[in-house]
Amino acid sequence: MQAMERLIISVLVVCFFVPTILAQESGHKISNGTSVTNRPIRNSPPLTLTVGQTEGDLRGRDDKVIQAGIDYLNRLGGGTLRIFPGVYLMQNALYLGPNITLRGSGTDTVLKKAPSVVTALVQDSDWFEFGVHVENTKGFEPGSGIMLRSSTGPGGWQFDILRATITAVKGNVLFVDRLLRNNFWIDKQSTAATIFPLITADYADDVRIEDLILDGNRDQNAYVNGIFSGAVFIYGCHRWRFRNVIARNYNGDGFSFHVSDDIQFNHCQALNNADIGFHAGSGSQRPVLRNCVAQGNSLGLFFCWGVSDGHVEDCVMRENRRYGVSIGHRDTDNVIRDCLIERNGQVGILFRQEANIFKSGHRNRIENCLILDNGGPQGGVGIEIQ
Repeated sequence: MQAMERLIISVLVVCFFVPTILAQESGHKISNGTSVTNRPIRNSPPLTLTVGQTEGDLRGRDDKVIQAGIDYLNRLGGGTLRIFPGVYLMQNALYLGPNITLRGSGTDTVLKKAPSVVTALVQDSDWFEFGVHVENTKGFEPGSGIMLRSSTGPGGWQFDILRATITAVKGNVLFVDRLLRNNFWIDKQSTAATIFPLITADYADDVRIEDLILDGNRDQNAYVNGIFSGAVFIYGCHRWRFRNVIARNYNGDGFSFHVSDDIQFNHCQALNNADIGFHAGSGSQRPVLRNCVAQGNSLGLFFCWGVSDGHVEDCVMRENRRYGVSIGHRDTDNVIRDCLIERNGQVGILFRQEANIFKSGHRNRIENCLILDNGGPQGGVGIEIQ
């Protein structure tokens, strides 16, 4: 009997102390609401900041108020910026920093590019200067985004460029926030234009963009090649995550990323952009697209140079004016699976012709895709291997 009593007491002691010990070790609260752990607090939850037009921590209707929120979070090492519903007029790009989450309110949050203006340079500017002399300064305002372009050849991708912000306008001089770094000479047909990405970054990792629309206002903006800009344009950035983001009507690319690894898109759409919907730029490794749509662009999905180990699944490439998918220079070991590729103007999937075997794409796999009705009145093919 005594042994049985001791057993019952032992069980009761265990039942009482084990949950308490577990609570102490995990930092959980007990019934009176206070923590029983003696462990030091070594992690701080990131801040969430809100931006809106009539409510929120910060209030405004253009890029400046959103950028202010981003810069505030950058000071803290990251955090979440929630953008309330509204159409925000973008007169400059949003420059993202690391560990930032930019979250809209679904299709009710629209970042819309302002109309662009373009003017010629009227005096040579060298690589060490902070400004350019232009023919006409109308439409160029301090705080606006600017792109300088100087032709280096006949192609739309053959330019020296500078993406910058205008700091002042004095006489016919546009002052910018950074050194030119290239020569912009009038014999190279140099121009200045208020064209820029809507979202951009250089060398900023671990960013999330969610639940918003990027509208490029294509009919009122000058064209720019996707090597230099896009509704999204990032360079040297890793581990970005896009979810429920629509990039539409940009006079260039929708999503353009270069030398950027582990970029993922989930339930994103690239619609009616002048060039490429999803531009996996040179050197980008392991891009992932799931449940995405590229429709009405010049080209749906473009693997640029040396894009490897990409994964594209359950996506739709539809009614793009030229190609649904394009694969070429040293693009290797990419998989396109369970996709619908239909009614593209020329070719469903194009394997581009390269200079030699080494420079060609290898070991790219197309699995369980439906490829149909590609081509127009001039004819077309489902898959072309050049």
